[in-house]
Amino acid sequence: MITLQPELTYPAAATACALLGSVFDVKSRRIPNFITFPAFLFGLVLHFALGGWRQFLTALAAGVICGVVFLIFYLAGGMGAGDVKLFAAIGAVTGAHLVLPTFMIVVLTGGLLALVSIIRAGVLMSTMHRVLQILVGMLPGWEMPRFAVPADRTHTIPYGVAITIGSIISTAVFRA
Repeated sequence: MITLQPELTYPAAATACALLGSVFDVKSRRIPNFITFPAFLFGLVLHFALGGWRQFLTALAAGVICGVVFLIFYLAGGMGAGDVKLFAAIGAVTGAHLVLPTFMIVVLTGGLLALVSIIRAGVLMSTMHRVLQILVGMLPGWEMPRFAVPADRTHTIPYGVAITIGSIISTAVFRA
């Protein structure tokens, strides 16, 4: 009989899910549902199998929290829906205790990737102007701008890579 060790199983599952999402994101700038939905369900089943209903519910909460947080970025035009679903799946797989550290590392990694990308594309000033518009849009009484995704997808970053790097670092450093 094989005994699963949670301290190894969750990081391995999160890494596999994130890597698969990243491969599709880099190749096509899309993360398909056939990766994210089964990964989300797998995380829930894994937590139930290893920890019962309580752990299942915390994994569900983690996935929903991750999805809602990234949904805000999606609604602002900062990322695609596949990124939202991938991060929700990672939350369900890693569990509630890793939501905050994973989010922080993913955001830092994504910011670094974005900075390199906008400098390489020569659009630093126009991007900073858009960031300022988004920040002002968060103030009470101001409208949040919605920016269209560029037709040339080479001017976007595959955020699945940031999610992958963040989840690997987070599970390696902060796992229980």
